[in-house]
Amino acid sequence: MVLAGSNKRILYLSQTYEGSVHDKKIADEAEIEFEKTIELLQDSGFQGFCPQRAILPMPEKKPRGKELTWEQKQQNKHKAAQRVVVEHAIGGIKKWRIVKDKIRSYRHKLRDEVMLIACGLHNFLINLNEPIKAYST
Repeated sequence: MVLAGSNKRILYLSQTYEGSVHDKKIADEAEIEFEKTIELLQDSGFQGFCPQRAILPMPEKKPRGKELTWEQKQQNKHKAAQRVVVEHAIGGIKKWRIVKDKIRSYRHKLRDEVMLIACGLHNFLINLNEPIKAYST
């Protein structure tokens, strides 16, 4: 599980899981707590996950046999545009091929270490691409 900020920087990385494990189960086991109230954008894989001090703006579902209003569709587009930042952050991590490939090693924590290094490299590249702020006195 990955938490990313609005600037695509990785803020939290859970331990890795081998095989097929549902996103919500990973989130529940992580026991995440926030110091202050935040807006947490999550996809449908985390439906039902609601940590304390988190506001969850989920998209509106289409009512059975009806259509969404134009306003609801626009709100869903806005929420999707915000959530896509997390997907781009995950894509930035996955550009390191070792993260995508199967790791054939018996070393117990190697997958966690590889993912941690890939996240660190991703954050480092984000820092390089941020504009330098010049301060004058």
